[in-house]
Amino acid sequence: MDEMIIPLVAILALFVVLPGMVFHYITLWRRQKTLQPDDERMLEDLWRSAKAMEHRIETLESLLAARDTDTHRRPPRPTHSHLDD
Repeated sequence: MDEMIIPLVAILALFVVLPGMVFHYITLWRRQKTLQPDDERMLEDLWRSAKAMEHRIETLESLLAARDTDTHRRPPRPTHSHLDD
């Protein structure tokens, strides 16, 4: 009887336990490939924030461009007061 235990355990380990472990980790790997609902919400929030920042940057760039064209049209400001003259 003792001589039958080792081969029986080896056969069970090779044909039951090992494939079970492999399939377990394959299902974990497949589950991690997809986004969870929390991850999707976070990604959507980040996308909205990025779009808002892009809009703000475009507005700022247009304001700076308009300011630059206005400063080229105006005469330069005096650096000191003419009250002493």
